[in-house]
Order: sequence, then C-alpha cells, then structure tokens
Amino acid sequence: MAPVTENTADAEHGSIHWKRNLVVSLLGSFSTIVAMTLLLPFLPLYVEELGVKDHAAIVQWSGIAFGATFLAAALVAPLWGRLGDIYGRKLMLVRASLGMTVAISLMGMASNVWELVALRLFVGLAGGYASGSMVLVATQTPKARSAWALGLLSSGIMAGNLVGPLIGGVLPSIMGIRNTFFAAGAVIFLSFLATAFLIKEEKSPSRKAAAKKSGGWNAVPDRRPVIAMLITGMLLVFANMSIEPIITVYVSQLTSDPSTVTMIAGVVMSAAALGSILSATALGKLADRIGHWHVITGALAAAAVLLIPQAFVTNAWQLIGLRFLMGIALGGLLPCITAVIRHSVPHHAAGGILGLSVSSQYAGQVAGPVLGGFVGGHIGMPAVFLGTCVLMAGAALFTWAVKPSSSGKGQLEKAGPA
Repeated sequence: MAPVTENTADAEHGSIHWKRNLVVSLLGSFSTIVAMTLLLPFLPLYVEELGVKDHAAIVQWSGIAFGATFLAAALVAPLWGRLGDIYGRKLMLVRASLGMTVAISLMGMASNVWELVALRLFVGLAGGYASGSMVLVATQTPKARSAWALGLLSSGIMAGNLVGPLIGGVLPSIMGIRNTFFAAGAVIFLSFLATAFLIKEEKSPSRKAAAKKSGGWNAVPDRRPVIAMLITGMLLVFANMSIEPIITVYVSQLTSDPSTVTMIAGVVMSAAALGSILSATALGKLADRIGHWHVITGALAAAAVLLIPQAFVTNAWQLIGLRFLMGIALGGLLPCITAVIRHSVPHHAAGGILGLSVSSQYAGQVAGPVLGGFVGGHIGMPAVFLGTCVLMAGAALFTWAVKPSSSGKGQLEKAGPA
C-alpha cells in the first residue's frame, strides 16, 4: 500500500465541491454538445447557401466541414489535458467554452464555405468542453464514486448528441440558419459563465510542480492497463460508428416500404445511444461496487455476442431491439475506461493521459465509418457486424488478460499513485 500523502488523500476523498462541479460539468457538457451537433440536419443546406451549387460538391464539403472538428480535436486533446495538469482543469473548461462561443457565433457570419471549414477546425482546436469535464470530474470526485459520477456525465453527453440534431431540425425553420448559430453561441456563453463562477477546483501547487517536472507517459508506473483502455475506447467508438455508413442501405433491405426507410434508419441510429444513456449511470455504480475491469470485460463480451444476430436479422425492428441492447451493454464502458485510467496514473499526469484517451476515441470515430463502409460495400453488410464482433471479442480477451491480479476494485485503484 502506497503511503498516504496529502495528494493521495485528496484523490481518495475528492474535492469538497465535487457534487457542484459535477452538476455544472453535466449541464455545460450537455449544452455544448447540443450546440455542436444541432448543425447536422442543416449543414448541407448552409453549405449550399454559402455558394456551393453542385450536388456532389455539397456532400463533399459537408463531410469536410463535419469531420474538421473531430480531426482538430483529436490532435490537440492530449495537449489541453497536459496543460490542464499544469495550470488547472477548470481553466481548460473556461478556455473551451469561451472559444466555442466565439467560433460557433462566427459560423453564423460566414460568407463562404472555406470560412465555415476554418471555423469548424477552430472549434475542434479550441473546444473539448465535454472531454475536459471528464478530466475534471475524474480528478475531483472521490474514487469510490468516480465511475457513477462519470456515468452520469457520460449520459448527459450522449443525451446532448441525441437532442442536438432534433433541435437543429426545428430551429432553422423558426429563426433561420444564421440565427440558429447565434442562439447556439449564446447557450455556450451561459455555460462559460457557469463554469467561470460556479466550478471550484482544489488548487495543488505540488501537483503543478510535479506535472511540469514529469508528466505524460514518463509518470505512468504500469502502462499496460492504460494501453488496454486506449485500445478499448477506440474499439467502443469503432463498434458504434462502423454501422453508420451502411445503416440506411441495410434498413432498405429489411423493409418493404421505401417511404419509411429514413425514419427507421434514424431510429436504429438512436437506439444504441438511448440504451447507453439509460444504462451508463447504473453500470458506473455497479463498477464502483464490483470493479471496473469486470464491467468492462463483461460489456465487451456482451457486445460481441449481440453483434452476431445483427448480421442475420429479418426485419428492421429486430435490428432496433438489438442495437438498443448493445447500447445498454456498452453504456458503462466510457465511464469505466476513464475511471481505470484515472486510477492507474498519478494525479498530476491524469489530464494528459485522459487526453490521449479522447484522441483514441476520435480515431475510432474516423476509422469506424471508413472501414465499415469499405467492408459493407466490398464484402457485404453482414461482414461489418461479424468483423466488429471479432474485434470486440478480442478486446474482451485482451482486457481480461491484462487486468490487475486483484481487481475487485482494481489493484491500481487502491494502491496506485495519486
């Protein structure tokens, strides 16, 4: 057992403000994700309004504008995490919310598609409120409650991903596309104010000095659990996103009424997210009780099993039900992944390593649709589900093999450095 220093005691018991920090982070993450995703339904229309007339070019520029944010965010997430270790996690949230306020508001003033893409890149570079909230909550919450708190925060983030496109489908017809961007900027500005004035982060001069002296990988005593979690996070997002390019075509093969294809495809896409929202907090609470590694391994194995029948469904409602069950199984993974990383690295290096975790998840978000579309188009759509099943089963076995020997709540969680 490591000696209990002031820092290890802080890590065990968390900040006295951790509940208020959790509430503000939850509301801020939800609102910023809503503001980020509400443009999805009208993005092609806005690209056309900015002067792009050819249909193929509209689709191409819409894809570039959408992906620019995630590419930029993946590149800078470890940097923001590292700076958060040194200068404070709250400061990173203040920076992100203010930067997103400016960038999204300016999108409503774009005069051509190049400016839109540049501003989407800027959002990715300056943003990261939700991922920064994960770091803040992970490092300020008592270890015994960390997975539950992260599960609650994860539910809010996923809810924002669901609600954002719904709002984006309604607001432009009421106030216009440009005013919708201004409204989104105003909402994020409220999150900026709440973050700046309500979040209280415990200051630790010793953590700042330690982060400057030795941060990142050099500070990690045992890298195997961290590497396992980076891979698991990437595969989780990969599994969820691999179906995206093929879902509409797959649904069209399962239904006889062409007029319902897009509606049912939307339900299929939302089913997994809804299942995750409902299960994330409960699975996080379970992980705090029985151990994060057990929940992670069980969730991966359950997802692998549920992917098999998805390749052989005979109607769309079977697919919806299976995606919903898969969402329930995977709902606790991201909170548990974050908790394991948090408990496996020193307190002063947590932000940088968790930033790498965010980058690995973005890698899955990019690779999933690309490989899913390629496999579905060249081999067949059932192969997408079966191939992803093999990956998830392999991840479950790998996670089981590298877990600490006494992982009722994790050997590193109990004795690891804070």
